[in-house]
Amino acid sequence: MSQHSTQFLTDAEIKAFDLEHRRKINYNITKYDTAVANGISRFFDLENSRKKANIAKWRTIENLEKYLIEFEANFTRKGGKVIWANNAAEANKEILAIFEKHNAKTMVKSKSMTTEEIELNEFLEHHGIEALETDLGEYIVQLLGQKPYHIVTPAMHLSKEDIAKLFHERFGTPIDSTPEQLTQKARELLRNKYVTADIGITGGNFLIADTGSVCLTENEGNARLSTTFPKVHIAIVGIEKIIPSIYDLDLFWPLLATHGTGQNMTVYNSIISGPRQPEEMDGPDEMYVVLLDNGRTNLLAQKEQRQGLYCIRCGACLNGCPVYKNIGGHSYETTYSGPIGSIITPHMSGMEEFKHLSYASSLCGKCTEVCPVHIDIHKMLLLNRRDSVNENLATKSEMWTWYFWKKGMMKRSFMNMLGGKWKAFFLKKFANKTWGKRRELPPMAQKSFNEQWRELHKNNGK
Repeated sequence: MSQHSTQFLTDAEIKAFDLEHRRKINYNITKYDTAVANGISRFFDLENSRKKANIAKWRTIENLEKYLIEFEANFTRKGGKVIWANNAAEANKEILAIFEKHNAKTMVKSKSMTTEEIELNEFLEHHGIEALETDLGEYIVQLLGQKPYHIVTPAMHLSKEDIAKLFHERFGTPIDSTPEQLTQKARELLRNKYVTADIGITGGNFLIADTGSVCLTENEGNARLSTTFPKVHIAIVGIEKIIPSIYDLDLFWPLLATHGTGQNMTVYNSIISGPRQPEEMDGPDEMYVVLLDNGRTNLLAQKEQRQGLYCIRCGACLNGCPVYKNIGGHSYETTYSGPIGSIITPHMSGMEEFKHLSYASSLCGKCTEVCPVHIDIHKMLLLNRRDSVNENLATKSEMWTWYFWKKGMMKRSFMNMLGGKWKAFFLKKFANKTWGKRRELPPMAQKSFNEQWRELHKNNGK
């Protein structure tokens, strides 16, 4: 069992029995469910839209190198610069070089999961650079010294009372401040940072190949401020975020908005196609796009599981997952938590260390049901489990357990060999501390169903 697996089991058990934690999560997800139900009801044919999105992403991922090269050509033609990064170390090194080139000491950053993935904030702070989150949820968890709890709603695990207490301790605001007052305080604290920051950093919801553009979707305006005032803009985007044409946004933006927050469209939707042009009034003097691999090509190499790269990071599968609702986002110890994280993390970060995530599922299929791009998530979880066994990563006790179970299932005489008392004994002996730790073990019948069936028909025959 890996260190991550051991820690996951420990943290998951603590969170699952933390009633206050579950109350907060269930409250927030219930509000989300209501909003999303209202949002998706506006689709004329939601199922058709999901199928179209799946086909569009399939076509893109199957021709990934073609569209990435097309994006690079169109983006550089407008004065932008593209950096290809194989892993987090390369990405951080290249970004630091940009800071050193411009003698930059401060940066503002809008919400970006790829920067969390490469731990950019910690890296820059280690080199004496101030890294400030400007998304309100990200800003709150940064103040707490935590990682984002959710890929869309970073502070989902906190109540308004928790945040009021944090702001009271850090900034002296009234302990009974309303959400509106807390938001106003955050705005006051952050506004001057946009104007004085040397560099602005964002992620990218989509990359458009035929226009060479980065698309950003948000609700607070912080991404626009982060890309407008600083003289340099760096976008760090996973290579799977590419889409062929600007016309594809007509499909993907509404799907992302409705499944992510329940909105028809998010408040701010920006398409950025390079640095400020001579005829333009605002924007950065230089713009870079870091195309991040960081294990994505490992997943691309898996023909059956590469559809994990179709994900548009809406968070719907997290909100629908009964496991996530009980153990929360921090238990996963990964940038991408919940069902989608359980699919992609073992391939991106190593099957040996993270295979346990693919087992953290009830396989109820809710994740597949709610996915806006029709990823067959629960099937992918099963394929990951298969791969971990094929790679000899399962424990010996697990392998022997399934060996004897298979032997019993394949030969009826083995199942009938022992009576109910002996079966109950072995069940208690081997499953009491694992499967039975939080469950009452079922009673065992004295005779198997096969034996009872034969006796019944024998008696009826008389």
